[in-house]
Amino acid sequence: MRNPIAFLVIGLFFGTGIGFLWAASQGITLDGHDHATGHGATSGHDHSTMQALSVADDGTAPTLGAVLHPDSVSGFNLELTTQNFTFTPDAVNAADTPNTGHAHIYVDGVKLSRLYGHWFHLSGLTPGDHVIAVELNANSHSPIHVNGKPVRVELQVTAP
Repeated sequence: MRNPIAFLVIGLFFGTGIGFLWAASQGITLDGHDHATGHGATSGHDHSTMQALSVADDGTAPTLGAVLHPDSVSGFNLELTTQNFTFTPDAVNAADTPNTGHAHIYVDGVKLSRLYGHWFHLSGLTPGDHVIAVELNANSHSPIHVNGKPVRVELQVTAP
């Protein structure tokens, strides 16, 4: 064994190649993951065609409010207020249960992130006017509707 490093490099090269060939034969692809939306090409759901989860307006329907607080260093701190709703990050992608799930935040109509709690730091806005929207979603990502309308709030903000 004159050069163990050379054998290591050769082993890694062929091992990686064999691994890729095996993955391809199993139908595994490297589609990536989009951090802006939280979805890859094989995310398993399409929000544009997703059916809403209708909740009866019987006094127990979830409600949503939001306030943007300027952050002393950068951006804004988004504060959500909810009633009759519980954030359940541990149940995302699971079966829907009444009045539980998460929220989706949109900036100018483009999904930015999921929210699993009542606060979110919003930074990186380009200078100018923006529309910040937040929508409550069930565990399956279906938008929650009450009386046929999404549980959604929109805020106008001007970034410096």
